[in-house]
Amino acid sequence: MATRVLVVDDSALFRNVVTRALEGIEGVELAGFCSDGREALETILAKRPDIVTLDIEMPEVNGLEVLDALQRLENKPEVIVVSGVAHKYRNMTMRALELGALDFITKPDCQRREERIAGLRRQLIPVLAAAVRRLRRKPQRRTEAVPPAVGRPPRVLDEVAVRMKRIGAGKLRPAIALIGVSTGGPIALAQIIPQLPASLRVPVIIVQHMPPMFTVNLAAHLNAQSPINVQEAVNGEIAFPGTVYIAPGGSHLKAVRGRGGETRLFTTMDPPENNCRPAVDYLFRSVAETMPGRAVAAVLTGMGADGTEGLKELKKSGCLAIAQDEATSVVFGMPKEAIKAGVIDFILPLHQIADAIVKAVGN
Repeated sequence: MATRVLVVDDSALFRNVVTRALEGIEGVELAGFCSDGREALETILAKRPDIVTLDIEMPEVNGLEVLDALQRLENKPEVIVVSGVAHKYRNMTMRALELGALDFITKPDCQRREERIAGLRRQLIPVLAAAVRRLRRKPQRRTEAVPPAVGRPPRVLDEVAVRMKRIGAGKLRPAIALIGVSTGGPIALAQIIPQLPASLRVPVIIVQHMPPMFTVNLAAHLNAQSPINVQEAVNGEIAFPGTVYIAPGGSHLKAVRGRGGETRLFTTMDPPENNCRPAVDYLFRSVAETMPGRAVAAVLTGMGADGTEGLKELKKSGCLAIAQDEATSVVFGMPKEAIKAGVIDFILPLHQIADAIVKAVGN
């Protein structure tokens, strides 16, 4: 059965571009299109589309208000935000992800219409595939309530400390924490990062698959919510304990041990890996090469297998590896591939991962 997609955008020109882009994707059927948020909510209730492509800035009822209203709707559609790249749109997009949007794509800035359609189609194909996989899982997920992280941490977190002590016997404690994440990442990071203390004794380095310019907004949003400092990584800087660094969108990030024992961060424009730049494998591999046995790494929600090969390198020297579990992952792709490869020590629900990182570094 075809996946039914509703297109919502106040620009007739761009509605046509999105519609043309969808026409070239197998298994997709247009459920209709709307020019404002109020019409979108009425159409969603009447037609029950599977997926909605949603513009952010619209008259009367904007995209954020649509997402907020959908929170109260049972069996709501998956929402893919279609965003501009100006600063105000980037901020609104981060808020849209917090309100439950699955992911976002950016409006192509090329002038030729056919190029815009092709560019949009390239972005849509993988995100639509992730949305379809998530829709298929919904009947099973609906009954799975994730308990809040209250009281004493579960026994598995004590086992993290035990495992670190065993694999790190005769070695130094971890000097760095690494996180790789893709689709669903902003939601996952918004739960993990605010749980990390400002006193964390290591720097945290994150690769989130995201286009250029959006990562600085992601860092600002997380920084506002967290006791620990969060910022976008800068080429050549020293990574200090108690700080979270996010790889800039569009650039790879490597973390290396400096001559004085400090951790330094470098951005590069090396070719994409796993069709991604930044790539999780790239970061993980750099740490495996220059800081063997000194890392704890987590692979979170996301499409594909980015992070698995890098974890294989990290594991050779005794890194502790964590994967987010299926029940709390928006897309159980990256964690699943790492688990299948046999490079994961603990499979944890999202609400336990921050505590596991803290335990692993011996805070």
